[in-house]
Amino acid sequence: MSDVLAGLRLAHPVMVASGCGGTGRELAPYVDLDGLAFVTRTLTREPHPGSAMPRVLESPSGLLHAVGLHNPGIEVFLSDELPWLVRAGARVLVSFCATSLGEYAELTRLLAGAPGLGGVEVNLASPDADAVGAFDAREPFHAASAVAAVRRELPADLALLVKVRPDPVRVVETARAVRDAGAGAVVVGGALAAAMPDGRPAGLSGPAIRPVTLAATRAVRRAAPEVPVVACGGVTAPEHVRAYLDAGAVAVQVGTGLLHDPTLITRLAHDLEETP
Repeated sequence: MSDVLAGLRLAHPVMVASGCGGTGRELAPYVDLDGLAFVTRTLTREPHPGSAMPRVLESPSGLLHAVGLHNPGIEVFLSDELPWLVRAGARVLVSFCATSLGEYAELTRLLAGAPGLGGVEVNLASPDADAVGAFDAREPFHAASAVAAVRRELPADLALLVKVRPDPVRVVETARAVRDAGAGAVVVGGALAAAMPDGRPAGLSGPAIRPVTLAATRAVRRAAPEVPVVACGGVTAPEHVRAYLDAGAVAVQVGTGLLHDPTLITRLAHDLEETP
């Protein structure tokens, strides 16, 4: 099985969601990275220490997380982490966010010439965005402005994915706006806004958000069929992958499920190969 997403050829339509594959080294003992679409944790221009502990808690509804975009910064990633992922054969998509339109352009220029890079995922859906003073992209026209700043600097042969919130009210409008601004595909899903027990802002991921993401995926495909959709939210079994694909998604991203079972992607991809 081989699939093409926004110009990027993949071994199969099951991807590693941002933040859930570590640097790749942690996942490699359990998954063959060769040909696998691997979305990095969300990177920022400068290193960021992240939020106070605890950062991750299990709840009956899923996984609560307040990581605060902990990352080493774009330059450390390019010198240390990206070369290793490329040698492992991964199709690397760098997730990133920025504080301004100018910084989106700057980060894209730094990434544009990176050897082996497959593309980028502009993260406009992070519940941690306020922790680094990220550009506010809640309005569709703001989201489009960020994507346009990236598109102007990104070589045409690199995939441009844009991650948007699964907001049932605004998701179609936002998907159309970022597509018109140059996105090759829209990633629908990611964490819902939540709170840690001590009141700190957090995100909720896992099975609880699957019905929300499924509804948002269907909404985009029905209203804007020209927009390729990648669904992300609560995938833990083959039937979840098939449900998203049946709803019109061209690929799915697996996140929280990998924290419970790092072999999950291998099993999901095998099931797709076996299913007529």
